[in-house]
Amino acid sequence: MTDLTLRQLAILNFVRREMTKSGRPPSLQEIADAFGMASPNGAAKHLKALEEKGHIALAPGARGIRLIGEAKPITTVELPLVGHVAAGEPLFSNAYVERRVAIDRSLFKPQPKYLLRVEGHSMIDAGIQDGDLIGVHPTRNAEHGQIVVARLGDEALTVKRLHKKGSQLRLLSCNPSYAHIDPDPTDYFAIEGLFCGLIRVL
Repeated sequence: MTDLTLRQLAILNFVRREMTKSGRPPSLQEIADAFGMASPNGAAKHLKALEEKGHIALAPGARGIRLIGEAKPITTVELPLVGHVAAGEPLFSNAYVERRVAIDRSLFKPQPKYLLRVEGHSMIDAGIQDGDLIGVHPTRNAEHGQIVVARLGDEALTVKRLHKKGSQLRLLSCNPSYAHIDPDPTDYFAIEGLFCGLIRVL
């Protein structure tokens, strides 16, 4: 379900919960009320997007929603959304955790421990856009070609594709408009984790 926005995932979860609880799907008005929408039209647009992405089927009627595939509720986990973190500071210090976000466990592999908000366009050719929330699986080890979260000197965390050739490391941008990064051997460098999926906030 990596194609879903946060709002679409939340609405799909809501539909599943209502169907499990009452045996029938919610109406457009009930969805609009649950998510603070001004009118049922907003709910209808999100349901249409869910249908186009193959998660539900719509039929005429006030409650014409049918789930596609497994009908079991989505299992969620809350992850901290971490902002910019200075070198040497605890990653999950309250000063850097913006909020906690409930996500579907199946969105990510391997399982992440935290989310980072992407800033910039250096990874667009890898499908990672400015504003995306990426899941990060903490590890100091990464293989050639994997997308990693790394720290260089006193800079904030950066997301790049790892290039390894012998003992030499390079962080590759996935956008020809951006230069690659060769870590300075005299400066601090560390791999903080692996990229393991994203949520696009629209």
